[in-house]
Amino acid sequence: MLRGATLEDGQRVDVVLSDGLITSIGAGSPRPVDADVIDLDGYVLVAAAVEPHAHLDKAFLADMVPNETGDLLGAIQAMDAARGQINVAETVERAERAARLMAGNGFRAVRTHVDVNPDSGIDGVQALSEVRRRLTDIIDIQIVALAAHPIATRGAERSRALVHDAIEAGADLVGGCPHLEPNGDSLASTETLLGIAAEHGVGVDLHTDETLEPSADGLAQLAAMVVATGFEYPVTASHCVSLGARPESDQQRIAGAVAAAGIAVVALPATNLYLQGRGHVQSTPRGVTAVRALRAAGVTVAAGADNLHDPFNPFGRACPFETAALMVLTAHLLPSQAWECVTGDAAAAIGLRRQTVAEGQAADLIAVRAGSLREAIGFGPADRIVWRAGRRLRRQ
Repeated sequence: MLRGATLEDGQRVDVVLSDGLITSIGAGSPRPVDADVIDLDGYVLVAAAVEPHAHLDKAFLADMVPNETGDLLGAIQAMDAARGQINVAETVERAERAARLMAGNGFRAVRTHVDVNPDSGIDGVQALSEVRRRLTDIIDIQIVALAAHPIATRGAERSRALVHDAIEAGADLVGGCPHLEPNGDSLASTETLLGIAAEHGVGVDLHTDETLEPSADGLAQLAAMVVATGFEYPVTASHCVSLGARPESDQQRIAGAVAAAGIAVVALPATNLYLQGRGHVQSTPRGVTAVRALRAAGVTVAAGADNLHDPFNPFGRACPFETAALMVLTAHLLPSQAWECVTGDAAAAIGLRRQTVAEGQAADLIAVRAGSLREAIGFGPADRIVWRAGRRLRRQ
């Protein structure tokens, strides 16, 4: 029994957990026979979070692989130069450390993109598959095979074959970066990646328009292609930064097309604030997608942290409260809306069931010492308790 917890709406309740589920919620409830009681006076109790976009294979590489320029190209070049220093064993160690940190901070699931390229093959997929096996009891892990670029041109046969190999080796979805395709041919890249995914009967999660260049139109192309081809599997578009740099009329038009295509969008404020806008010395843009227009159109908009102490983001706490706070500050969401971006909307974006603190729901919970959800997001207190399927986790 969790005694005297404060819910998001301010109610003070007692919550009983049994067999991995929330079995009752009420004020002043009698203690069930043989129940352990945890006093949550002064704690806010919320459903566990979901991280919709991570790169566990790169976690904690910031010191070993510095990004000298601080922008996206610099991060990519730094990673390419360091491939020879990275192997399966040390990737497993770093990725497991990151995933355990996420679980301890209150995430019940994480979708991670993993590099698949001719230099490292599918080593990253094999490493993350091992991490998933080790941590199955504390956090769910989805693996996206992040294809190399170019992927659609003649001579990229090896890169395409590796994506097939990655799916066979345990990756759950196909990923890629169409906006980085040479000669700006994002359309061909998108078509290739959707084709590979359809062949295997899996969804896609694409790094889309990770640039402030307003002419980048990959998101609109993706929406049109999903509809035109009748692609029947889940589609997620991550980043979508350029949409925020376009006129409002364009934002509304594209957001409507994205909604019609059933595409979920993942905003990634921490990494995009770090990488984007370095060339704009005056009124530096935020580098976050058009969250308001997308939400108004009915698009599921989730939020993730993206990178964790690596060349793409030298910081990060692997904490859902941190990401929610950034969505309040950068996208001007209300705290409750921002929290939904890292809980229910994040779950929906990666194909999981939305969970709440309600009877019959899975007992995947976070209790954090705070007076309200807003205060919890603002402080991100270290004083928190996490349950996975009703079992209290030890924080890393």
